[in-house]
Amino acid sequence: MSSSELSIGVDLGATNLRVAIGNKEGKILFKLSERTVNEGDEYAISNQIYKMISSAPRELLSKVIGIGIGSIGPMDIKKGIIFPPNLNFKFASLTAPLKEKLNLPVYLLNDCVAAVVGEKNFGAGKEVDNLVYITISTGIGGGVYVNGNLLLGKEGNAHEVGHTVLDYKGKLVCGCGKPGHWEAYCSGKNLPRFAKLVMEEEKIESKLSDMIKDNFSYVTSEIIFKLAREGDRLAKVVVERCSEINAMGFANVIDVYDPSLITVGGSVVLNNLDLVLEPIKKKVRNYAANSIPDIIPTPLGQDIVLYGAIATVFNPPRLPRR
Repeated sequence: MSSSELSIGVDLGATNLRVAIGNKEGKILFKLSERTVNEGDEYAISNQIYKMISSAPRELLSKVIGIGIGSIGPMDIKKGIIFPPNLNFKFASLTAPLKEKLNLPVYLLNDCVAAVVGEKNFGAGKEVDNLVYITISTGIGGGVYVNGNLLLGKEGNAHEVGHTVLDYKGKLVCGCGKPGHWEAYCSGKNLPRFAKLVMEEEKIESKLSDMIKDNFSYVTSEIIFKLAREGDRLAKVVVERCSEINAMGFANVIDVYDPSLITVGGSVVLNNLDLVLEPIKKKVRNYAANSIPDIIPTPLGQDIVLYGAIATVFNPPRLPRR
């Protein structure tokens, strides 16, 4: 493998789509971001990725040996398709159309799996064999190494920690259509719904409750955290309850995978370390049976999926056998 060879990394999220070109040392040479297309046929997303790639400098594209995609799931990595509950597509075909248009190998991973590959190759996990990455962003997801092995599963979904069930009563339904999932309560997209549930159950009056009643569509997770910092009664209760649920979710991860290190990313966490990550670190020992690993913010920040997608091309995963 030539030291001048490059790879394309794609970070496909429910909100944003990002494309980068980098080398095997983890240096990013080109980066572009757009809002993820949310209408069209099964090829709408792959067409958007192709157009973004095509805008990169030709001198970089001439050195590219493959494309890595870290995408929201669930997915079937063998078929190269995704079934995104947070987008208006029943399914989207990714690898086949890009292979055809670019004549390059294309590797598809769940975005959080790509992220943990980035952590393992370029971040805090270089010397760690048992490693988990968790993101709390639009959704909640994870990526896992156990004894140095990247976990994939029969279809590439062996790490969907956000879809673990934390409420057996199922008061809120996840975007995937199933009740009681961690993501249904504490993800950036669903935190306002949780706030509405808390308001209705506890009859708490505050600025946030007025906003929910007057114009619920305007309420975002950013607003909830801002109001919590300002002392809003409902917002503080919501953030506190969410911290308990997050601690339970992390405890499940610790008890199932037994990692030495958990790195954490996603906009909800990275923008609110004091209100999200610190309470998790304090409360997780109340729920976990296994010993508590180090839990830190990822040093790769918001680019972690891009780093992992780039690294995947240079170190392709072995696809699972059914």
